[in-house]
Amino acid sequence: MLFKQKHLEGIKSGKISLAFRKWKKLTVSEGNLIKTSVGNIKIVSVEEIALQNISDEEAEKAGFKNASSLVQLLEEQKEGAIYRIGVVFDSEDPRIELRERFQFEEGELEGLKSELEILDKYSKIGKWTTKTLQVIRENPKMKAADLAVKAKKEKEWLKLNVRKLKSLGLTISHEPGYTLSPRGEAYMDSIEK
Repeated sequence: MLFKQKHLEGIKSGKISLAFRKWKKLTVSEGNLIKTSVGNIKIVSVEEIALQNISDEEAEKAGFKNASSLVQLLEEQKEGAIYRIGVVFDSEDPRIELRERFQFEEGELEGLKSELEILDKYSKIGKWTTKTLQVIRENPKMKAADLAVKAKKEKEWLKLNVRKLKSLGLTISHEPGYTLSPRGEAYMDSIEK
């Protein structure tokens, strides 16, 4: 479940407590945690709702000026049911602390190398982790579509796999593009020695 940055900040501050989505298939359930750029967002309720039943008050709780602006956005997607989703900020993203740790403790660097080797080993395209980190290092904050061209990969493939690197604390997402985290820089320095 994706959120615009302004909505994420609203959820974190407590100003936003609802989200509305039009989906062919429900993709979240009560209790799910969604990892986002501001931390973990918890789904506290999910219920189907008719468009005409969305109130101005609910739209405001979702970060919109009024119900008509929200309904207009939802109507842009042709098919699917409308869901009212209760959301709350749950916790800071543990990857943030991880990506700032650039001094490896004993055995930590070897463990990280092992995790990256596993990603490479089980990939259908072979070794990609170091190449992808290098392309990000050489092209900070480049749009994902342009970065994919540089990496000679499909955009969606790149975005999916950069998330795997991010979960290891190696990259940081920006609007647009990515950079290596302090941990990612330290890792690249270690393998270049």
